[in-house]
Amino acid sequence: MNAPVTRRSAALGIAVAATSLAAPSILRAQSAGHLVVVGGGFGGAACARALKRADAKLQVTLIEPNKTYISCPLSNEVVAGLREIEEQQFGYDKLAAEGIRIVAQAVTTIDTQMRRVTTGDGTTFDYDRLVLSPGIDFHLEALPGYDDVASETMPHAWKAGAQTLLLRRQLEGMADGGTVAIAIPANPSRCPPAPYERAGLIAHYLKTKKPRSKVLILDAKDTFSQQRLFEKAWKELYGDMIERIALSQGGRVTSVDPATKTIVTEFGNYTPDVANVIPPQRAGRIAEVAGVADATGWCPIDPVTFESKLVRNIHVIGDACLGGGIPKSAAAASAQGKVCAGAIIALLAGHTPETPRLTGVCYNTVAPGYGFSLIGNYQPRGDIFAEVEGGATSPVDAPRELRAREAAEAERWFQIITADTFG
Repeated sequence: MNAPVTRRSAALGIAVAATSLAAPSILRAQSAGHLVVVGGGFGGAACARALKRADAKLQVTLIEPNKTYISCPLSNEVVAGLREIEEQQFGYDKLAAEGIRIVAQAVTTIDTQMRRVTTGDGTTFDYDRLVLSPGIDFHLEALPGYDDVASETMPHAWKAGAQTLLLRRQLEGMADGGTVAIAIPANPSRCPPAPYERAGLIAHYLKTKKPRSKVLILDAKDTFSQQRLFEKAWKELYGDMIERIALSQGGRVTSVDPATKTIVTEFGNYTPDVANVIPPQRAGRIAEVAGVADATGWCPIDPVTFESKLVRNIHVIGDACLGGGIPKSAAAASAQGKVCAGAIIALLAGHTPETPRLTGVCYNTVAPGYGFSLIGNYQPRGDIFAEVEGGATSPVDAPRELRAREAAEAERWFQIITADTFG
């Protein structure tokens, strides 16, 4: 392998470590406070852990209704039969062992005047500062015909777990020669490259098991992240098995009919054998309950502290926040959680938080041993995060050795970030 590839691979390894392991420089609070974190995904769990590690005197409560977290990163491999769902599951025992109080309940109300959170069992938790990491919810009003019942026929598989396995079973039950349609929403959405990764991995499954089948992408966008890399990989690996209809070609899905499994677009109607419908999205429901979501459905924040611009003493991290150029991804959520923890500690100590610089890496695997990546660096610019120089993306014409190395790096990144987040 030539020298430039070697240097790039080394840079990727550095980005993995920096994204997942580096904690912000933080100060100790002047007095013990009670900090409540709602949402136990990559952002919330990383924030809770960073707070407790920064100052053991702090009371840190993590409220998450699920006792087991199921990771979205790498879940496309579960869909394609390359990975088992058990490999995506993580508990909170090690966070509890570090002194973080774990509450397995859903939050029902938030009294922002009293600074009080109430859970489904009626328990209340007062807070000095509250961190919300609620992830995404679906904006079902924007897709007529789609609801929870429809998702049992036309799975989204955009929240890992039962839906992931349902989509996998539908693929397994489809006859050879069938069509799998993937309906992709406009941005902002969770992990924008992930639907295209899914298309590649489903094509791998079909090529291996049902080679006369095809994948149809119905897209509400004309362009997407790492498009040249995806399209080159699709052509190289799968020939004409994947077809994409973009926004300008009438690919935006306008409604669905689950009774007939029909997808309606601006161009025409489609009735695939398997319909993977990913709806438009917005911040998780609790953001609306707390009053931190605006008319867009997302949460405007101060990019230095992640404090809500709408409600004081509440910070919003992860997919739910309006982050500008920074993507809605696990790596970004983890980095935001740590920066938010540092800002909270500084605020409690009466200091001005440092201006953050976040580094995130996104991996996409389109077949076993074939991956590529995107490294981004982000800093506050005005009210949002903007991408700054220093990032990198995989070269389009890289040799297969690099593709194999980056596929291996994706697995290594997953092991690092899950250990760093959940212990």
